[in-house]
Amino acid sequence: MADDVAENLAEVLAGIRRCEVDSGRETGSVRLVAVSKTKSADEIRPALVAGQRVFGENRVQEAESKWPSLKAAFADIELHLIGPLQTNKVRDAIDLFDVIETLDREKLARALAEERAKRGHCPSLLIQVNTGEEPQKAGIVPAEADAFIRLCRDDLQLPIEGLMCIPPVDEPPSPHFALLAKIARRNGLSVLSMGMSADFEAAIQVGATHVRVGSAIFGARPPHRQNG
Repeated sequence: MADDVAENLAEVLAGIRRCEVDSGRETGSVRLVAVSKTKSADEIRPALVAGQRVFGENRVQEAESKWPSLKAAFADIELHLIGPLQTNKVRDAIDLFDVIETLDREKLARALAEERAKRGHCPSLLIQVNTGEEPQKAGIVPAEADAFIRLCRDDLQLPIEGLMCIPPVDEPPSPHFALLAKIARRNGLSVLSMGMSADFEAAIQVGATHVRVGSAIFGARPPHRQNG
C-alpha cells in the first residue's frame, strides 16, 4: 500500500510536469493538493514520507482527528479545506487550515471576517464559483462573482487569493475552467484551484495553479462527485 501511494504520487507529479511543459507553463508553477479525505493518518503517511506537503480535506472534524499528529511529525504541511464550511466551524477551521478554498456565501464571509478581527489573522481564502449554476452545488454563480469578490476583499478586508470550482460531472470541464480563469483575471486574482484526478491536465492548460487529486494517488473512493 505504501509503495502504491508513493508510485501513484510520483506518476501524478510527472503528469503535472508534462502538462506544464506542453502548456508552455513554468516548471513547478502548478501545485498538487493531495486530497486525503476519508483516508486515515496511516494511509496518508506514505505520501508525506515521499515528500508531498500540500493536502486537501473535506470536513473540519475529520481533519481534526488526524492532522495535528501528522503536523507534529512532518514539517511544512499546508492543509487546504476543500469541502463546505459551516459558520459554527469557522473557529476550528481557522485553527487547523492554512487555506480555505470554499468561501461560498456572504454569511460565511462575515463570520470569517469577525473571527479574523478577533485573532488578527485568517487563512488564505479562495472563493468557490458554481460555474455550472447547479442548484445542488455550493458556490457563487458567475454573474454574482465580481460583486462577491469586492465584498469579501474590499469591504470585509478578507485575504482573497483566488477562485475554485468543481465543473458539472456530465459536461466537458474546459469551458468551466476557462470561465473561472476569466473571472480571476478581471479581478486580479492569481490563484486558480481547478482540476481533479480525471481532468487536471485540461485545467493546467487553462491556467490552474492548484490541482486537487485524490483517487489517482490514494485509490478510488465511492462513485459520487468528489472534490479531488
